[in-house]
Amino acid sequence: MASPTNSQKTVSDDEEIDYSIKPEFYDSDLDDKDELWIVKKRDGRTSDAVLSCPACFTTVCLECQRHEQYVTQYRAVFVVNCKEDKDKVLQHNAIPPNLGKRMRDSEKIETGSAGNERVNVVFCSACSTEIGVVDSQEIYHFFNVIPSEP
Repeated sequence: MASPTNSQKTVSDDEEIDYSIKPEFYDSDLDDKDELWIVKKRDGRTSDAVLSCPACFTTVCLECQRHEQYVTQYRAVFVVNCKEDKDKVLQHNAIPPNLGKRMRDSEKIETGSAGNERVNVVFCSACSTEIGVVDSQEIYHFFNVIPSEP
């Protein structure tokens, strides 16, 4: 039989939450603290966006540059919460833009063979969603991310 004191539980059934302690869900100074943290991390450098994983919203980049032509793509040198798949290598053909679109695939392969660049796939370390690639110069190219204001 339950005692009268058990009707007002102070701990949840799974003993995860202690209701006797009032939780703090709002900190009026939190935005200012976050801004100081990001300024310190960037060390005075600017960014076009803060990038997040599209699946779990984990931050993957604090400092990046938007692509001039493809506005949904970004590049960065410093990343967080990213893992590189060294086993999965993609081949990128670097073909000079002055070569016409009428060129056959066989000509592209022969012409671009000297300029081939190998890139590795980059995943979110939290949920393993593919978010971009990293090239041989260790520049990250993000194409599957959610940007937010820097």
